Amino acid sequence: MTHIRTAVFPVAGMGTRFLPATKSVPKEMLTLVDRPLIQYAVDEARKAGIEQFIFVSAAGKGALEDYFDTAAALEMQLKAKGKTEALDALAPTRMPEGALSILRQAKPLGLGHAVRQAKRLVGDEAFAVLLPDDVIMHPAGALAQMVEAHRAQGGHMVATMDVPRANVSSYGVLDVSQQKGRISQARGLVEKPRPDVAPSTQAIVGRYILEPSIFDRLDALGPGAGGELQLTDAINADVNTAGVTGYRFDGERFDCGSVQGFVQATAAFALAREDLGIDFSAFIEARTAQQKAA
Repeated sequence: MTHIRTAVFPVAGMGTRFLPATKSVPKEMLTLVDRPLIQYAVDEARKAGIEQFIFVSAAGKGALEDYFDTAAALEMQLKAKGKTEALDALAPTRMPEGALSILRQAKPLGLGHAVRQAKRLVGDEAFAVLLPDDVIMHPAGALAQMVEAHRAQGGHMVATMDVPRANVSSYGVLDVSQQKGRISQARGLVEKPRPDVAPSTQAIVGRYILEPSIFDRLDALGPGAGGELQLTDAINADVNTAGVTGYRFDGERFDCGSVQGFVQATAAFALAREDLGIDFSAFIEARTAQQKAA
């Protein structure tokens, strides 16, 4: 049985980089092949043993709430027509009774502020945070790997991946004091450093395991960069008490918060599908040859 039972999903963002689509469709409901982004994050959490799912949402996200609700009329129609394959496709969208909680973040005051909304529901135990924009391609996902490592490690843990030094200013970066395999002991986190002063090239990806002490740190913090409550600042404030480690996960990360990353993820996941990969690969090859010849 996993010791990490609860996961928080910050999903209050407006998704302005995907306008006009996100004018009426929440960003986390944008479809990657045939599942919305939030489904990939929830599936990853389930594989890690998560039992309680907390969405920190915002007004205008009714489609997100409806998605994980029971569609009784639709299921009855599919059952009556013998469409068992379509009925089975709905199974991942069902939540056990009481497993899903939806909170409202009234104002977009940062990731730290979003996480703090879940304090009462999380209680006094370690918990996970998953950012649906970061989609990880791996059979088990990144969180299951982190949960296993955290069982022995404890403290706050962040997912990391190596990036070119020229790109570190686009990420939070780990300040590494000691490296052992996939685990990095950290002095702290540095938000979007210049390449020439970055303490490492280990970029932080949107998966966290946090001790409950993070809520005390968040309560004590004032607004940081951009007037927002930064989760990075709270983790840094706890580095000498709870400790901070980075976990370099196995798998490929796609930044689906950007249009380019979303398109790349769509292609990668389609190519990996047994029912789509061969035909889609042939289409890509033919299209590429056509463009080269033009």
